[in-house]
Amino acid sequence: YGLRVALDMIKAEGLDAVFARHATLAQAIWAAFDCWASDGPLGLNIADPALRSHAVTAIEAGSPNGDALRNWCEQQAGLTLGIGLGRTPADAYFRIGHMGHVNAQMIMAVLGTVQAGLIATNIPHGAGALDAAARVIAAGSGAVVGAPKSQGQCCG
Repeated sequence: YGLRVALDMIKAEGLDAVFARHATLAQAIWAAFDCWASDGPLGLNIADPALRSHAVTAIEAGSPNGDALRNWCEQQAGLTLGIGLGRTPADAYFRIGHMGHVNAQMIMAVLGTVQAGLIATNIPHGAGALDAAARVIAAGSGAVVGAPKSQGQCCG
C-alpha cells in the first residue's frame, strides 16, 4: 500500500517536478553551508557541486563539533541529523537527508534548527545562511527575485 501511495504522489507531481524539487532543496542546503563555512570549521564533504547527491548532504564540522551539533539538535529541538558514516573521526561529521516527500518548509526548518545549534554549541560559522537558502528556494520556485547572488555569496 505504501509504495502505491508514493508512486501515485510522484505521478501527481510529475517526475520532472520531483527531480527539480530535490535539486532546488539540495542547492538550498549547500548555499546555507557555504555561508556557514565562510567563517568556521563547517564544510561539505563533496567540494564539487556536480558530484553531490540531491538526496543527502554530508558535512564535516571538525571534531567533536559534529556530535555536539547532532546531540543539541536532537535533545533540544527534536531534529535528528544522521551520523557521519565511515568517516574518521566519527564525531566530526553528520548528514542531512533531503529525499522523498520533503518541501521547502521542512528544509528551512532544518536549517534554522542547525543555525540555532551552531549558536548554542558555540561552533564558529559565517552569517547569511538562511537568507542564502531562501534565495535558492525562491529562484527555484520560478519567483522573480532581485539581482540574485551566486550560490557561494552570503549576506551579513
